[in-house]
Amino acid sequence: MTSNPAGASGNGGTSHRFLISLAVMSATVLQALDTTIVNVALPHMQGQLGATPDQISWVLTSYLVASGVCMPLTGYFADRLGQKNFLLLSILGFVVSSALCGLSTNLAEIVLFRLTQGVFGAALVPMSQSIMVQTFPAEERGRAMAIWGIGVMVGPILGPTLGGYITEVVNWRWTFYINLPVGILSLFLAWRMVPDTPRRERSMDWLGMVLMSCAVGGLQFVLDRGTEADWFSSWAIRLAAVLSAIGLLGFLYHGLTRPHKAMFDPRIFHDRNFATASLLLAVFGLGMYGAMVLQPMMLETLLNYPTSTTGLIMAPRGVASMISMMLVGKLITRIQPRALIAFGIVLSAIGSHAMTMYSLDIDKWWLIWPVIVQGFGLGMIFVPLSTVAFSTLPKEQSAEAAGVYSLMRTVGSSVGISIATTVMTRYMQVTWNQLGGHISLYNPALNSYLKGLHVTLADPTAIAVLAQSLANQAQMLGVLDAFKLISWSFIAMLPMVLMIGRAKQHTTKEEAMAAAIE
Repeated sequence: MTSNPAGASGNGGTSHRFLISLAVMSATVLQALDTTIVNVALPHMQGQLGATPDQISWVLTSYLVASGVCMPLTGYFADRLGQKNFLLLSILGFVVSSALCGLSTNLAEIVLFRLTQGVFGAALVPMSQSIMVQTFPAEERGRAMAIWGIGVMVGPILGPTLGGYITEVVNWRWTFYINLPVGILSLFLAWRMVPDTPRRERSMDWLGMVLMSCAVGGLQFVLDRGTEADWFSSWAIRLAAVLSAIGLLGFLYHGLTRPHKAMFDPRIFHDRNFATASLLLAVFGLGMYGAMVLQPMMLETLLNYPTSTTGLIMAPRGVASMISMMLVGKLITRIQPRALIAFGIVLSAIGSHAMTMYSLDIDKWWLIWPVIVQGFGLGMIFVPLSTVAFSTLPKEQSAEAAGVYSLMRTVGSSVGISIATTVMTRYMQVTWNQLGGHISLYNPALNSYLKGLHVTLADPTAIAVLAQSLANQAQMLGVLDAFKLISWSFIAMLPMVLMIGRAKQHTTKEEAMAAAIE
């Protein structure tokens, strides 16, 4: 991304490298943690901020969209401002935005501040990786990337559990305030320890940036607001869809006609492995983040679990993913990556299919084991998929491709969340009408149901009881329909695996882990 500072790789010995690692790792954990820590707090935020189930998902998608759009700007600002100054600015902006998120009083405010948080947080992961590479000598970079990778995984694993505990013990606002002490420590260490790089002039494809922002932002608006606005009957949805299509077509035309001045060269998708892996990664985002958003809503809203219990139920997914990633790191030198990817897809599909059997009377074990199976499969997909993506690309394109690959992962996750919540909301409405049609004075099952609740039709509370029961059943069936979509999304990935060519068999474990976390 930037030129190495003189002597950075070996400067100051082990203790100096440790402090630099601590500075950038704390920033990395902050960014990774914020992608999942608010998941279990969403039902609480929904009530206090006056939002609907699909609206509250904007808290997640706004962060992911802003991060994805701004990620390609990392190299530009690092060169123009210097590595150290840009890192300090990113950490400071992230911390201030976190405080503002905690102070938000309505949905519009928190979405705005989450957008700001995503803008400043976009550079933290790629910058931290670049600094770790610069700091450690060549013979220790494999170990450095392994340490860095663990830090990247700690955030998503701790997120639901930590978020659940904080929300229950204090309140959801502290899922943002917790960033302040860690961010201030990271800011201080970065100021004192992180080496700077020379500033240099470079051009930026601002037209490409605007076109890509229109494409991604327009698509996200359509998916987020479609259900509420009755889709294309709304002029706002039609306008956003046209804007997204123009942005995408304009970006592709601009990149193909001016490849040397574009934000990135679209011709890197001519590489079959990279194109296939990027597409798989985008679909992967639906399965991973879609389930992580729907489950807390189901557990807390429908099953009435406390937030701490919700976090504990979701935590095994992250632990299983970590275990499988470590296992894949050992197997990838012996087994072709596409075989590992296919096996991971099958496991993820099995776990997701088991989630379609949930009910309002399910016990904790039936909630946990599908999460473990799905999580183990997700880990088996992630590492070899990243290895395949870069296995046949020329080395001179690897840095640019890494940014595009990260962008696909972020945008895929954001769009996946929107699709999952839209399907849940849409089918919840459909099911409400279908089930409501069976509530009739002439339905003998109605009297039997009310009799079991010691309520009669003449009782004024009967309507309230029926409405609540109908709402719970409709929302549960909507969640199950979304889980079905997630299951089929994994199954749809299987034919794409056949398009992957043979990866380099000499890939080492360190190279595989480094590729996975780029």
